[in-house]
Amino acid sequence: MEGKDKGLIASWLRGIEKAKEEPALAAKARAGELPPLPWKGGVERAIKGSKIGALHYLAAWQGLRGEDLDVDMNDEVSMTCTRTQVTVLFTGDLKKLLAETDSTK
Repeated sequence: MEGKDKGLIASWLRGIEKAKEEPALAAKARAGELPPLPWKGGVERAIKGSKIGALHYLAAWQGLRGEDLDVDMNDEVSMTCTRTQVTVLFTGDLKKLLAETDSTK
C-alpha cells in the first residue's frame, strides 16, 4: 500500500470482481447492507452502539455495488447498514481502527 491511493483502487477492483463471483452479495450491498468483506467495516448482526470501519472496506463496497470509486482518504464517512441498523464510521485513521480492535478483545 505504498501508492498515492494507499491500495484503495485495488480494494475497489476486488469489490468489482467479488460482485461477479457473488451476485447475491452484490445485491445486498446495492440494498444498503454492509456485509462482511475482507476489510474491517462489515456488520454481521445488530450490536449496541456503532463500529469503526476501514476506508478500504468502503472502496470494496463501492466496487461491489458497481459504483465509481469515491473515497477521500482525508475524510471520514458514516453509514448505517439497512439490515442491522448499525452505524459504521469509515476512517483512514489507523489509531481509531486499532483502538476499536483492542477494545473488543
